[in-house]
Amino acid sequence: MTSGNLLTDDPRLYEARFPDPERLAGRWAEDCLRRHGAGSRVLDLGCGTGRDAAHLHAAGRRVVGADLSEAMLAHARVHHPGPRYVRGDLRGFALGEGVFDAVVCLDSALLNCHGNDDLDGCLASCRRALAPGGVLVAEMRNGAYFLGREALLARPVVNRFAWQGTSYRSTTTLYVDRAAQLLRRTRVWSADDGRRPVEQHSAWRLLLPQELRYFLTVHGFSVLALHDGPGPRTEPPWREGDLPGTAADADRLHVVARLDA
Repeated sequence: MTSGNLLTDDPRLYEARFPDPERLAGRWAEDCLRRHGAGSRVLDLGCGTGRDAAHLHAAGRRVVGADLSEAMLAHARVHHPGPRYVRGDLRGFALGEGVFDAVVCLDSALLNCHGNDDLDGCLASCRRALAPGGVLVAEMRNGAYFLGREALLARPVVNRFAWQGTSYRSTTTLYVDRAAQLLRRTRVWSADDGRRPVEQHSAWRLLLPQELRYFLTVHGFSVLALHDGPGPRTEPPWREGDLPGTAADADRLHVVARLDA
């Protein structure tokens, strides 16, 4: 068995496993930006394959997509052109001061900030990059959802999908590392094409709603919305015209914050 990340090492496979033909995440982000009057200059932080960045570009935004994965950036430049794509670590980046009107951080990218120093570094970088009054839009797993839900962690979960004639199988096990405040994941991928199985290890910060509010406030942001849904990955998913909720009980968390002038 080898180690690695089967999906992020092959962005085409990633998009096949997580299709978004309706560009729901990008549309939700654009709706948040419009709703809160954000300007046209947008940083998509943790842009991945570039699908959401390209949607925001098509909506008339001037978009920079930043990601740590060179494979993802190379894919984005070819398959989702329009934005400018650059390599950047969300835990601390320098892309200019006051050069963006909004920062968008989707699909739990913010939770790669495992420690408080990481999260401080990310928010401090966002603060520097944003013009006064700029908007931060983020969407992620809700750390509060996993409190007391041991049944979610008690058994491996198996998923299967097929792409280009090959069948893939993943076995995923989650557990909570309480000391580090992380949700850790072990995932083993296998395929029917004879390749060796791949074992992947990853983790997300278990960030609680009021904890997130505190970090944003410390870094000079005013929280405009903080809720569990609707959003691009909720059930039911967000649709045009939906207004943000007020609860924070479900498995996703959405936040919109404005940098104080």
